[in-house]
Amino acid sequence: MEEVVIRKTYVIDTSVLIQSPCALDCFEDNTIVLPAVVLEELDIMKNADGEKGTNARQVIRHLESLRQSGSLVDGVSMPNGGILRLELNYKDVEIRHSFAQERNDDRILRVCLGLKNNGIHPILVTKNIVTRIKAQIQGLVSEDFSTEQVSGIDNQYTGRIDVFAPDDKLTGFKKRGIPINILYTIDEQLQKVPVDFIFNQFVTIRSEVSEKKTVIGRYDGANIVSLKSIDERPFGVKPRNLGQRFLQEALMKDSNEAPLVIVKGPAGTAKTFYTLAVGLHKIMGKTEKVYRRILITRPNTQFDDEIGFLPGSEQEKIAPLLRPILDNLEILVDCDEKERYKNERELRGKVDELFHREIITAEAMNFIRGRSITHTYLIIDEAQNLSPKQAKGIITRAGKGTKIILLGDPEQIDNPMLDERTNGLSYASEKMKGSPLCFQITMLADECERSKLSGDASARM
Repeated sequence: MEEVVIRKTYVIDTSVLIQSPCALDCFEDNTIVLPAVVLEELDIMKNADGEKGTNARQVIRHLESLRQSGSLVDGVSMPNGGILRLELNYKDVEIRHSFAQERNDDRILRVCLGLKNNGIHPILVTKNIVTRIKAQIQGLVSEDFSTEQVSGIDNQYTGRIDVFAPDDKLTGFKKRGIPINILYTIDEQLQKVPVDFIFNQFVTIRSEVSEKKTVIGRYDGANIVSLKSIDERPFGVKPRNLGQRFLQEALMKDSNEAPLVIVKGPAGTAKTFYTLAVGLHKIMGKTEKVYRRILITRPNTQFDDEIGFLPGSEQEKIAPLLRPILDNLEILVDCDEKERYKNERELRGKVDELFHREIITAEAMNFIRGRSITHTYLIIDEAQNLSPKQAKGIITRAGKGTKIILLGDPEQIDNPMLDERTNGLSYASEKMKGSPLCFQITMLADECERSKLSGDASARM
């Protein structure tokens, strides 16, 4: 008996295509319906600055290539076996519990209701949470675009693990390391469980006799080896907790061994501070500079789109975003806490000199696209506000001798189209997990070093 293939029908919202311009190719051999209003919105957005305009133009070019193979209104075949068609009807379908003002997403809902009235059960795919709520009010099925989603934050890779080992095996660890077959964790039934280590995962090994007796290391693909930078003091900074020891190891590695470092964690865990300290150490603390410069960028949804319309030079435009960077630099350029703020002008002069000598430069995210960046210590601060496409674009920009550091907190996202599962930081972390060229570490809330209040508030609020 021949198997009956049931195609699903997906109605795609503009928000999906602007976030992920390749989304049309991700629905396998199903039917994709594109409401006419989506085409209108793409036409308006194609002239926008920044990522929005770039993505809109990419989608339009893709639609043009499909149009040349047939009629979009009648439906054209997709390379993956699916069908894409443009829907021009259902403009007058009645919406139950209509809202005060007609919006474009209401026009998309009309298309979905029209299809449903004709016996088709569409699935609306949209990044807009409010649109999904509206769809539910209408009795429609809706969902987020899940192709670029990763695990929830509790199940995301942290880059670190605690294990146990026989007490006598800890002796001589620094010289010989420890084989992984003798290491284990404990499950809820207090049974020993072998460990599947991930390349470059940081490991805390506790004696099975006394948990206070520990060593720390990294999985190099064969064994657990000791950390090489444990006694280093980059730019005079000393690690204050376990997370910072792991972070220092990842940052101190040369770009040929660790060209990508991904650091997640709450505010106050010194992610940016420590990253700047190592960058300055690599440029100013050695006889020969390891990198040409430190390049800093911070994604900001509105700012990235509107930078072309702001007055002033590029540096003047991005200055408001650099305040957190400057705060950290003030501490690094003057380590004397008692004397640091007695002469504010002198302190600012020391920081400004780093920029005047181009030891540190800052650029808007828009100006990094399309470039090959060489021999640079590239810091992407607040990387949780990147889209997956932006994260991929930045990582693939790495030229010879460049080290890229993604910093951020997946629980503090400002981009309305992203969440803890779809942001570029989490996406890059999960996709690069296990790469021998990527080091990762998630800082813990109890590793907050900003102040006692900051740490207490992070734990309580």
